[in-house]
Amino acid sequence: MKCITTFGVALIGIAAIATSQADLALPDASQLAVNKQRVGLTDITITYHRPLVNGRKIWGGLVPLGDVWRAGANENTTIEFSGPVSVEGQPLAKGIYGLHMIPTADSWTVIFSKMSSAWGSYTYKQEEDALRVNVKPRPTEMEEALEFEFEELKPDSATVTLKWEKLAVPFKVAINDAEATVENIRNQMRGRAQYEWEAPNQAAQFCLNKKTNLDEALKWVDLSIQNEERFENLTTKADLLKAMNKPDEAKKIWDQALAKTTAIQLYSYARRLNSEKKDAEAMEILKDVAKRYPATVQGHLANARIKSAAGDFAGAAEDAKKAQAAAVSDQQKNNIKLLIDRLQAKQDINK
Repeated sequence: MKCITTFGVALIGIAAIATSQADLALPDASQLAVNKQRVGLTDITITYHRPLVNGRKIWGGLVPLGDVWRAGANENTTIEFSGPVSVEGQPLAKGIYGLHMIPTADSWTVIFSKMSSAWGSYTYKQEEDALRVNVKPRPTEMEEALEFEFEELKPDSATVTLKWEKLAVPFKVAINDAEATVENIRNQMRGRAQYEWEAPNQAAQFCLNKKTNLDEALKWVDLSIQNEERFENLTTKADLLKAMNKPDEAKKIWDQALAKTTAIQLYSYARRLNSEKKDAEAMEILKDVAKRYPATVQGHLANARIKSAAGDFAGAAEDAKKAQAAAVSDQQKNNIKLLIDRLQAKQDINK
């Protein structure tokens, strides 16, 4: 009985040692990497292991052509989208996907699998595909360690590129930034933002700029005005009503806005119109600034911009000098000096 007990203890000890060894954290030959990029309000996160070339033949060697490959090393390479996207023009729901690829000499298939927790591609099943897209590889400079990069970043898209050895494999991910942002706005407007004037006004401005959900934008700007009536939200409402082809209502709200404006606010509104390439409307507002506030910094600057647009650079420079003399802060004086320099070089300061 004693021998059996001793033997049993020995077995337990061996099992404990084996378990302890299995739990050791040791460095991976192909190191873990995580790359993340936000596009609009959508996060794209790639988690993968980075094998090295180590002098080996990669394409058609270590990575066979025509076979499903894990796009990295060790367990699944995964790609996560925090919102719905399109990949190479095809829709893909938000979620985490196992990222696999099938390389060939001329084109690659990029696979987004609903199974994201497997080890490599050994148990890959095509019936678990969420999406497949075909892309063209391109040559690139030598990359010893496999990597994923985000390239060609734009407000509503990015190109995800796998690079290894001397090959790059890109695929484009795009979002509907207006749809995603409006949905995000709806969620935010259920919180504290609904009790402030600025957040609902920003929401309405976004929809106005994107020309989307204008009826909903009108409700948001009305909420902003209800919280605190200001020149900023009244002008947003007037612009919305114009965009909705309601000119009489827009004119009434615009007159209401003018009753609350200051020289700085009206001048800033004109400059915003300039930035939106609405130059004719901006000039009309600048004329109003010059007429209403002739002796202010903004009044002189408005005259300078009007004359600059007409090509009267000398006259514009004189008005800008008057604005500089009326300015209070050194920062403002320095900013106006830059405008004067441009006018003296006969450059239109509205561009």
